[in-house]
Amino acid sequence: MSVLKNIYSPEFYERLSAVLDQSLPEFDKTKFITLINSDGFDHKELKARMRHTAVVLHEFMPKDFSKAVVALETIIENMRKAHFTQDSLACMFLPDYVELYGLDHYDDAIRAFEYITQFTSCEFAVRPFLIKYEKQMLAQMTTWSRHHNHHVRRFASEGSRPRLPWAMAIPSLKKDPTPVLPLLENLKNDPSEYVRRSVANNINDIAKDHPHIVLDIAKKWKGNSKETDAIVKHGARTLLKQGHSEILKVYGLDASQIDFSEFKIDTPNVKMGDSVEFSFVIENKDNRPQTVRLEYGMYYRKAKGQLAKKVFKISEKIYQPGEKAVIVRKQSFKAITTRVFYAGEHQLSIIINGEEKQPILSFELV
Repeated sequence: MSVLKNIYSPEFYERLSAVLDQSLPEFDKTKFITLINSDGFDHKELKARMRHTAVVLHEFMPKDFSKAVVALETIIENMRKAHFTQDSLACMFLPDYVELYGLDHYDDAIRAFEYITQFTSCEFAVRPFLIKYEKQMLAQMTTWSRHHNHHVRRFASEGSRPRLPWAMAIPSLKKDPTPVLPLLENLKNDPSEYVRRSVANNINDIAKDHPHIVLDIAKKWKGNSKETDAIVKHGARTLLKQGHSEILKVYGLDASQIDFSEFKIDTPNVKMGDSVEFSFVIENKDNRPQTVRLEYGMYYRKAKGQLAKKVFKISEKIYQPGEKAVIVRKQSFKAITTRVFYAGEHQLSIIINGEEKQPILSFELV
């Protein structure tokens, strides 16, 4: 995050000031830059800098929110002319402005979201509106799911996710996601992969609280088209990783005829920064071709010594009758920002078509 925050750089604010000078009659560049560099700006992280930019911008905007929306449209028009990168994280102070100052101005905020999201995504900023105006907002998002612009259609799906990462969850949709289903239905055959991937992510959110709903979607949508099949498969990824028996049946994933042998860890002692290497053999013993989904479970040692399992996919392919394969893989223990590694015993398992096989082997991280 410390690197990302630097998208809000002196150079960015110079370029933005030039746009604001064109767009706002009362704009004062010197005052704007002074205010930006106040309030401990250097110590702020990405989201805090984004919010700070929106707050400072408010000093120069019309105080009537409906007029501010017109000003935002003008700013975006001039940002396009100045070749600001569309979908840039840096531009997300624009929807943040709507979240901050438009929550009590529903109709004007809706107009702003529809326009702004065609330049930079608004899915984070819309969350408070979903909480305050749930029925109205979901009806509007269902209308947007038929919009001619793919950014707006994607916004309808992404913004209505019950558990959108890095954003506030929507408790009512976690409890009952059925109001979202009509807009997902509208988007299941969307021509844009960008939109379809968002639909899959929305479905995956739903799966975490309501597997039966996703199971119904999978049965209903599967076979509709190649693209829809991909949505369902990606949307059911959490259930597949969990080895959910019903979703495995939907995809014909059965481990009973797949022979598993010669599983070994080739590096029983792994230095921090190196990789654990392992191998095993599988064979299709059936007299019919079988789809085989291969995964491995990594049981990471945590700070207090307990083990926590994370599942990683190896492959999914069709094996012919009698087909045999030697699988060799490795998993890195190089330091990353999203996971802390702890020395001591770790474990590793192989998962075939959702079934975790025995034995589960141990290795030492030193």
